[in-house]
Amino acid sequence: MKIALMDSGIGLLAATAAVRRLRPDADLVLSLDPDGMPWGPRTPEDLTRRAVAVADAAAAHRPDVLIVGCNTASVHALPTLRARLEPAIPVIGTVPAIKPAAAGGGPVAIWATPATTGSPYQRGLIEDFADGVTVTEVPCFGLAEAVEHADQTAIDAAVAAAAALTPEDVTTVVLGCTHYELVSDRIRAAVQRSGFPPLVLHGSAGAVAAQALRRLGEQPAPTAEASGTLTVLLSGREGTLPEPALAYDEGRLLQAISTAR
Repeated sequence: MKIALMDSGIGLLAATAAVRRLRPDADLVLSLDPDGMPWGPRTPEDLTRRAVAVADAAAAHRPDVLIVGCNTASVHALPTLRARLEPAIPVIGTVPAIKPAAAGGGPVAIWATPATTGSPYQRGLIEDFADGVTVTEVPCFGLAEAVEHADQTAIDAAVAAAAALTPEDVTTVVLGCTHYELVSDRIRAAVQRSGFPPLVLHGSAGAVAAQALRRLGEQPAPTAEASGTLTVLLSGREGTLPEPALAYDEGRLLQAISTAR
C-alpha cells in the first residue's frame, strides 16, 4: 500500500505521522512545493496550478490514495485535483474539525490563517455544523509561517497574539491549519485558563488518515511491521525532509523511515 500526501510545506507532517502510526507498513510519498511556497497569499487560480503540479509529481509514483494535507489547498484546488486524478487515485481533502468540535457544545474558537478566517468557506462550515454554538474565529497572524521555519521565537509570539484574541470561556479550539497541529501543546498551554476544565483541541490529521484507509478498504494495523518506505519530492525533485521538519516530533518520526529505492 502506498499513500501520498501533498502540501506546500511541512503542514502535512501531522497527517503523515498519523498515517504512519496507523499503518507502519505503508509506503509514503510526500510531495512538497518549496519553489512555490507559501500557497496562502496566491490567487485561487495560481494556487490550483501549483497544487496540480505537486499532485502530478506524487501521482507519478503511483500511490493508492492522495491526501491533500493543507486546508487552503483543499478549499481552492480539491475539485480540480479530484477531476484530474479520480477514480484512479482517490483524493482526500482536509477540512477543519468544526463539526466534532461543535458537538461538544462550545464555546468554540477556530484558529485559522487570516485568509481563511471570515472566509465564505469557513463561515459556511460554521453555519452547517455549529448552529446554536458560540463560535469565535481567531486569525493567527504569522503562525503557519513561523511553524514552517521552526522559528521558536516567532511561534511563541504568534501563539500569544492569537491566545489574546481567544475568549476566556472557550472550552474547545479547532486547529484550522495543518501547521498548527505541530505546536498543539504550545497552543493548549497558551489558551488554557486557570480554574477551567481541560481545553479540548480538534485537529484534522487523525480523521484524514482514517478516511484515507476507509477509501482504500483498509483497516488500521498499528502493530504491523514497520516496513514502509519514505519518498520526499521537493517541487517534483526527489530529496529529503526539510531541516525545519526535524524540529517536531512528527518530523523525527518520519526521519527514521527508510528511503524508497
